[in-house]
Amino acid sequence: MTSQPIYLDHQATTPLDPRALEEMLPFLTTEYGNPNSAHAYGREADKAVAAARRRVAHLIGAKNPVEVVFTSGATEANHLAIVGGALAKRAHGGHIVTTAIEHKAVLAAVQRLVDHHGYTSTRVGVDEHGRVHPGDIAAALTPNTVLVSVMHANNEIGTLQRIAVISQLTAHRGILLHTDAAQSAGYGLFDAEELGVDLASLSAHKLYGPKGIGALYVRGGTLLAAQQTGGGQERGLRAGTLNVPAIVGFGAAAQLITSDATPPLTQIRALRDRLQDLLLDAIPGATVNGHPTRRLPGTLSLTLPDAEAADVLDHLPDIAAATGSACNTGTSDPSHVLTAIGLTRPQARSTLRLGIGRTTTADEVERAVALIAQAADRHRPADFSAA
Repeated sequence: MTSQPIYLDHQATTPLDPRALEEMLPFLTTEYGNPNSAHAYGREADKAVAAARRRVAHLIGAKNPVEVVFTSGATEANHLAIVGGALAKRAHGGHIVTTAIEHKAVLAAVQRLVDHHGYTSTRVGVDEHGRVHPGDIAAALTPNTVLVSVMHANNEIGTLQRIAVISQLTAHRGILLHTDAAQSAGYGLFDAEELGVDLASLSAHKLYGPKGIGALYVRGGTLLAAQQTGGGQERGLRAGTLNVPAIVGFGAAAQLITSDATPPLTQIRALRDRLQDLLLDAIPGATVNGHPTRRLPGTLSLTLPDAEAADVLDHLPDIAAATGSACNTGTSDPSHVLTAIGLTRPQARSTLRLGIGRTTTADEVERAVALIAQAADRHRPADFSAA
């Protein structure tokens, strides 16, 4: 029997935790009621949704479960936050501030406002570690700015941003602050109250829940223009029959994180550091991207010397990893995140993204290092220097 490849792509998706699946199963079979129905089946579904909403709210430090609005994922949550937030504040201005390393869903939402609603936008640069300086955000603000969007943790290099400092710049000006927290929430590193954000996007499949379900944290009193209308669900912000099984799985996955029923962050970080140290020793000239310390525990972005990362991965059938964001698959363009931190186009194309997760073992790390080092050494293009 062929063994499964070593999974090192936890930024793209995490495996569904069996304990979350177990809680979902009744709502895929016998408990099939619509939570908006008034009969017993509907009441049971509504009760399960309410419990899941409380669990997700607890995970992200929301003061009230009603601040959690379920969506189909973080992409929809990003659009509801950015487009809905900006349109709700249109009378106050038409300028958006974001950064050069945001997820493509955020950049697309901002571009939609520019292309179709007459807004203007500013993309603030980052330093070589991928951190945006709050002073640069402050300099980009104008009397016309209505919304700022800065991701909490980057999905390619793992760098964490100083969101709490940025929120001090936006709050007293009445500017909405949105953050994409899809990567950080699964580590229990995101607290909406502590960071002072108005809006935050989440995705269940980034924290060992099911795909197809996410949420938007909407601070109490924050107004949004709904982007999906019709049935009035989710306080009128997101119409459509709720995906009860997925919501239940989301809540179960969130509860596992807050109940310490998962490996501690120190264990994941130790394995990531072991992977990093061994690869740097085995591949002379390799370099690490992202902040040295303010980085997600499981993320390793590694630039290889003189080797196309995509070609290296083609020779690694026993490793499941990536060259960058899964959203970039199928394009030859270098990662906008990597070029934003100063990598050349060839360097960006020679970068691997490796992600440690809950189920990663020390033995898998050791085997992955040997395989990656061998592939990198064996596969070097004849003329890698061409841009």
